[in-house]
Amino acid sequence: MGTTTRIDGRIARGNQTRQLILQRAMETASVEGLEGLSLGRLASELKLSKSGVFALFGSKEDLQLATVRAAINVYLDVVVQPARDVPPGIGRLWRLCTGWLAYSRDRVFPGGCFFYSASAEYDARVGKVHDTLAGARANWLAYVEKTALDARQCGDIAEGTDVSQLAFELIALLEMANAESVLHDEFTSYDKAARAILDRLRTVVTDASALPDSP
Repeated sequence: MGTTTRIDGRIARGNQTRQLILQRAMETASVEGLEGLSLGRLASELKLSKSGVFALFGSKEDLQLATVRAAINVYLDVVVQPARDVPPGIGRLWRLCTGWLAYSRDRVFPGGCFFYSASAEYDARVGKVHDTLAGARANWLAYVEKTALDARQCGDIAEGTDVSQLAFELIALLEMANAESVLHDEFTSYDKAARAILDRLRTVVTDASALPDSP
């Protein structure tokens, strides 16, 4: 019993340390890029032993991949899950967009949208990190498309609406707001994006009262 307790305690401490490192890694990467991550630097900043950090992440690439996966989990919790709590339809699609704007505006990651900046850093590269980021963005686009498709199937969006095109346009507006805000350290871009998204949704919604009068 005593041995089991000690082992469980070490595992729990190891998991806590791993989460602590990944939290700092996500914050750093969102501002300085995934290439800015260093096992030694994180150990120094968090006052951890280098050997302990290297035991948790065997290489810089392992750290980068773990950081991206941790960011995906944050994204799912902050952006995707709240929208899932809304019934399928135009309301869910609108909630998904406003939730994304809040995620960027509230600086869940200090550098704005983690995936916008990381994708720009790795878009022309090859390797596991690129593939993981590309997969995450593809999944996000597919989810926005599926949310729009569900809205069309339940009658909230007009038949014949190109949901693929609609999703592309909505994401473009979201990312433009993020880019402008981060680059210029201003926040009016989120209001502009919300108005533009609302205007775009009004062109396809079957019942205007299903959308708010203003963002």
